[in-house]
Amino acid sequence: MWHDGRRVILGVHVDDCLSTGTNQKLVDEFKKRINGKYPMTDLGPCRWLLGVKVERDLTNRTTSLSQHAYIDSILARFNFDDLKPVSMPMDPSAPLSKSQSPSKLDEIAKMKNVGSLMYASMGTRPDITFAVSTVAQFLENPGPAHWDAVKRIFRYLKGTRDMRLVYGDEETDLQGYVDADGASQDHRRAISGYVFMVDGGAVSWMSKKQEIVTLSTTEAEYVAATHAAKEAVWLRRLFGELFPPITNPTTLHGDNKSAIALATGGQYHTRTKHIDIRYHFIRYIIEAGSIKLVYCPTDQQTADTLTKALPSIKAKHFARAMGLCTA
Repeated sequence: MWHDGRRVILGVHVDDCLSTGTNQKLVDEFKKRINGKYPMTDLGPCRWLLGVKVERDLTNRTTSLSQHAYIDSILARFNFDDLKPVSMPMDPSAPLSKSQSPSKLDEIAKMKNVGSLMYASMGTRPDITFAVSTVAQFLENPGPAHWDAVKRIFRYLKGTRDMRLVYGDEETDLQGYVDADGASQDHRRAISGYVFMVDGGAVSWMSKKQEIVTLSTTEAEYVAATHAAKEAVWLRRLFGELFPPITNPTTLHGDNKSAIALATGGQYHTRTKHIDIRYHFIRYIIEAGSIKLVYCPTDQQTADTLTKALPSIKAKHFARAMGLCTA
């Protein structure tokens, strides 16, 4: 709601609401008007919302989000309190495949825990997103190796339960990172991964198997960049409704120069005629000035952790890069 240059923002999920605005008087007036039509309970400054703990550091002007209580609850629910913590959510030396699935279905019930992991992954823990999306592919017929991979994610969460997403450490506009892993997976599909950051913390992220089988690394990166471009357009529109419209292009970092050249070259090539027209969407978005696709080295590619299992040092590095830190 806008009024004389001032604004109030209201977020609603079923019967849970969160409001903020440019000043407290305007927020109080808005809550009074809403309460006049819909009876509600004012719980004061937000500390918990949908299982997410919200902390504000007024001195350093930062806000942090964490799910340590939720993590404790799912560890207790599945009797994992005594698990030994590990330093990375997925073992790079232990790839998963359907060949590890048993012929019997008696172990399927064990994989019910993946649903609990997804809520943490979507809420405040982008560092486990690739691992969760990978094990979820074997829900239909999981084997012992898949179950061990699930337990490893729980072990990682136990050791990093105090991690939180922090916003405000850096004053930066919306910017994104996009990456793709080649067809190293058993299904021969590349994995698209992107993450968008605002003020030092991740606000949107994804790790997803691509719909098509790409014929080269360039194609895989190009398809991933298109998915990230669509998310960038949506985020720009959302931010434009909440704040003054974004006029400058949103920077999208990619680590494949060939894919960047393909997206910004402005010409179609004979070697790309087989790519579905919908994946050329990124060309029009770049031409319209909505995003700017730029190169960044792989060791600075934050989205790398959303496309593959990484060693402990890299996993920790990119978790910090997404704004995750301990108290």
